Amino acid sequence: MALDEKTYGELREIAGRYPEARSGLLPMLHLVQSAEGRVTPEGIQACAEILEITPAEVSGVATFYTMYKRRPVGDYHVGVCTNTLCAVMGGDEIFSRLKEHLDVGNDETSEDGKITLEHIECNAACDYAPVVMVNWEFMDNQTPESAVALVDDLRAGKEVTSTRGPRLCTWREAERVLAGFPDGRVHEGPAAGGPSLVGLGIASERGWTAPAGSGSTGQPLAGSPAEVAHKTDTSQEAEAAAVEEEAPTSTTAAEKKEAQ
Repeated sequence: MALDEKTYGELREIAGRYPEARSGLLPMLHLVQSAEGRVTPEGIQACAEILEITPAEVSGVATFYTMYKRRPVGDYHVGVCTNTLCAVMGGDEIFSRLKEHLDVGNDETSEDGKITLEHIECNAACDYAPVVMVNWEFMDNQTPESAVALVDDLRAGKEVTSTRGPRLCTWREAERVLAGFPDGRVHEGPAAGGPSLVGLGIASERGWTAPAGSGSTGQPLAGSPAEVAHKTDTSQEAEAAAVEEEAPTSTTAAEKKEAQ
C-alpha cells in the first residue's frame, strides 16, 4: 500500500526537526507504522528518499529495534515483562497464561486481530513488578487473572486506563505519538507512583539538595552517603601524601657510586 501525501508531508516535517535529517529516522519509522500498521517496503523507501540514504540503511535500523515490526500488529500491543524481577514476581506465569488464553505464540496476533502478544525486556518499572505494557503504557502489579481480564476488556472495546498514564489508545495511535504528534492525553493520570518517589522523600527528609549553580559541579549531594565516601577518600589520599612527604629518603649503593 502506497503512503499518501499527508504521510509523506509529515515524514518530511519530522526530518526537518533535526540539524542532521537522518537523526529523524526513528520517529519516521514510528509514523510509517502508524500509517501502515508495520514497517513496509514502501515506508522504508520513502524514509530513504527523504533522508537521502539507502534503503539498506533504513532497513538495518528497522530490523535492529524490536519496536519496529515487519508483520502487521493488532489493535493493541500487549508486552509482558519477563526480565529477572518481573519474571520472579510472576511475569513468566502471566505470559504463559496469555499465550494459552489468546492461542498465540510470542510476537503473534490473536485471530480476531485485536491483540499482539510479546515478551519484552525491562521497562524500568521494577518497583511495580510484574508489569504488563499496552502500547507502551504501564499496567502495574499484574497477575495472570488481571492480565486475562485486561486483554478481554481490550478485545471487547471497553475503555481501559493505564495505572500510571492516560486512557489507552490503539497501537497505531500510540505510534503516531511516538513519531512526535501529541494526542492531548499526556497529562492524564499520575506520572509517577509512591514507590518511584521513595528516594525523593528520603532526600527531602534528610535535607539533601542538588549542587547550586546552573551546571553540575561534579560533587556529590551535601550530606549524602556519596559525599561521606568522597570525604573519606579525600582524607585518605591526603594522609597518604603526608606520610610519603615525611618519609626519610635513602640513597642506594648504585646511586652513590654514580654520584662519585
